[in-house]
Amino acid sequence: MAGHERRRWSDEFKERAVAAALEPGVNVSALARHLGISPPQLFGWRKVFLKKQTQDVAPGAPVPLVEIMLGGVLIRVSPDLDEAALCRILRAVRSA
Repeated sequence: MAGHERRRWSDEFKERAVAAALEPGVNVSALARHLGISPPQLFGWRKVFLKKQTQDVAPGAPVPLVEIMLGGVLIRVSPDLDEAALCRILRAVRSA
């Protein structure tokens, strides 16, 4: 595609998109399409964000936790928890 320019997204847009993508039960692909970006783009931003969260911690320091409030229950998980494990935790809390 001749003359195709790469789009540049503001840091604020990326932060809002990643925050929305980290919400429980969100279909990241559908969210990306709604935002007008490709799903792999949003998955990439989310991966970079989660990796940065763990890299910002000094060795030996406690890893910061992501806090999720779901139906009055506070869930704290490591930011590098894989999606399948997080989904199992969220399902267990919802069914309790």
